[in-house]
Order: sequence, then C-alpha cells, then structure tokens
Amino acid sequence: MSNTADRADPVFRLHEGGKLEMRGRVPLKTREDLALVYTPGFTRVAEVIARHPAEAYRWSMKANTVAIVTDGTAVSGLGALGPLAALPVMEGKALLFKEFAGLDAVPICLNSTDVDEIVRVVKCLEPTFGAVMLEDIAAPRCFEIEDRLRAELGIPVMHDDQHATAVAASAALINAAKLVDKKIEDLKVVIAGAGAAGTSTARMFTRLGVPVIVACDRQGAIHAGREGLTNAKLWFARNTNPHREKGTLSELMAGADVFVGLAGPGVATLDDLRAMAADPIVFALANPNPEFVPDAVAGVARVIATGRSDFPNQIDSGLCYPGMFRGALDVRASRITEEMKLAAAATIAGLVDDAAIERGRIVPDIFEDVAPEVARAVAEAAVACGAAAGPDHG
Repeated sequence: MSNTADRADPVFRLHEGGKLEMRGRVPLKTREDLALVYTPGFTRVAEVIARHPAEAYRWSMKANTVAIVTDGTAVSGLGALGPLAALPVMEGKALLFKEFAGLDAVPICLNSTDVDEIVRVVKCLEPTFGAVMLEDIAAPRCFEIEDRLRAELGIPVMHDDQHATAVAASAALINAAKLVDKKIEDLKVVIAGAGAAGTSTARMFTRLGVPVIVACDRQGAIHAGREGLTNAKLWFARNTNPHREKGTLSELMAGADVFVGLAGPGVATLDDLRAMAADPIVFALANPNPEFVPDAVAGVARVIATGRSDFPNQIDSGLCYPGMFRGALDVRASRITEEMKLAAAATIAGLVDDAAIERGRIVPDIFEDVAPEVARAVAEAAVACGAAAGPDHG
C-alpha cells in the first residue's frame, strides 16, 4: 500500500504521527517559571525524595504513570509482529488509560524475548512508574515474566491479556447467566484456547463458582493424566475438567452452557452451537477475527459477545484495566489481588441494569463511566485486603 493510499484511509490518517504526545502540566512562560520547574527549583524536590522515597508519589509523575511493556510476540491476535509493529497497539492502550482514567501510560516496546532480560529491564524502570501493565507477550513466557515481576517489584504488575480479559469475561458471564435464567454454579463452560487469556479466564470463572470448565487445545480436551502438558496446561489438568472428559472441542461442546472462544475462526461450527444446552451463551473473543459474528449465529445462540468494538456486547480488557490501575494507584497499592479483580468484575456487571439485560445486553459500553466505578471498587478492595498503602502518599 502506497503512502498516498495510506493517507486516504481514515485509520492511517488517524495514526499518522502517532496517537500520543507529551505535554507539560505546569506553565513555562517566564524566567520565574523556569526557576521553579527547572534549576534551582527541581533540586529542592529531588533532595526531599532522596531523603524520603515515598514522597515521589506526591512530588513527581510516578503516582499517575503506568508502563505498558511488550515484546511484540502476541500482538492483538496477529501473532509475533515484533516490538516496532506493536507500538501502535501500545499507543492505543495508552490512549484509553488517559481518556478513561486520567492516567499517563508510556509504551515500552522491548527488542528482546529473553525472560531474564525483560525482567531486568522492567526492574530498572521501576523508579519512573507507579505500575506496570504487561501486554501482548506470548504464553508461556508471559506467566513467568509476570510472576517474577510481581514478586520482585513493589508496584502493581498485571498482564492485561490474562487478567483484564478475564475480568471483562467474568462480568459478562454474570449477566449472561441472568439473561438465560441459569445459576453460575450450574454452568458447564468449554474454552477453546489454553493460552494466557484462557488460563486466567478459567481461573476467574472458577472463583465465580462455575463447577465444570473444560479447556481444549489443538489436541482436544485437557484432562488429568494427559501426557506432554506444559506447566500452564497442567493447571487446567489439576483444577478443571472434574469428570476427566476427553475428546474434540466439537464433542465437548455438546450439552455445554457456555462457549468461550480464544482460538480464532474455524474451531467450531453452527452445528456445534446447536448441540449445546438450551439458550447457549457464546463468547467469541478471538481478535480481530472472532470465532463467530453476531449475524451468523442469530437464532442459534441466545447470547453472543465478541471482543470487537464494532459489534454489540464487546468483552474487552478496556472495560477493566483503566479503572483497575486508577484504583490501585489512588491508594498506592503494592499489587493487584484476586479480591481487586473480583471487585472489578462485579462492578462492571452491576453497571448493566436488569432491563438492559433483558434486551440482550450483558456488558456496559466503555464510554459509560465504567473506569471511575471500577477504580472506586478496586481501591476499596485493595484497602480491605491489605494491599493498599493509602492515598496520602507519605
């Protein structure tokens, strides 16, 4: 595609020059301003922070700044495009942070896929940032990177593709169950895809009380006793599929209440949906190409949701992460806990009233002040579970 053609496309016109810029928050118009914000003024602030490091949350950008860290190995459903191609995606995430939560987020696209090196670099960046969001890092490396950074940093770390997606899907499941008049504790969920998002979604569904979850990869059902499982898939074998069901995805979908797609088009068919239990719930979350689109399953699925912005019922991590990090930073949380994630999911679900649910809507629109409500609930949960240092920043 030529540069001329690019500029004629509204997507490329919007992206030309990037979607972000750095702006000052204080005036710099006079010599007096210069003395305050530059030398000698900033030296006084630096001395205070050197003596009392917690004061950085009050007298610097740290308390309002998030690092979005990627290695470009799993870029928005497109695969390993690399860190340079990941930059527009990270800019988009940063824009949502700013618009919905007032947070300044900085894309950090790393030219490395080495776990040790990524951990080392992020640890070196810690003084600048109040929190770290890991983004578009392929499994299984994403699990180790997050686990190590959570253990070694004193600021919140969360892998968006895992946890924010799981929070949004959990909120949707709460309301979808209401819509079809089924109880969470009676559901059978089949998940196509056992990567980062599938693992975290299964974990959260378990905490919600879903009794039967069966995950499938290319070889079929993951179950206890199956050989050759990775460490990540061993979690599924030990904590899901209580009846040790075996078989293909198609076979397992028969009689299931919920299908969660995280594997892309072609993994399941309309006949598979027809074989599900009455009023099937379909979360087709592969992006940008979902397993099913709403028009194709009309009259077959009782509930259909995707991850796309141009379809109704968008289950997207954007419902979660702006408010999640806003709430965590507001109370200077040291970590993101399960209690905070569950509070976020319950809050997102609660933003859809019963009348809207009856009309088929199971998640709120991201423009409906979702982030402030999530931030409030997350901050309260952080305080209640002991993860918060408090809003007084020293």
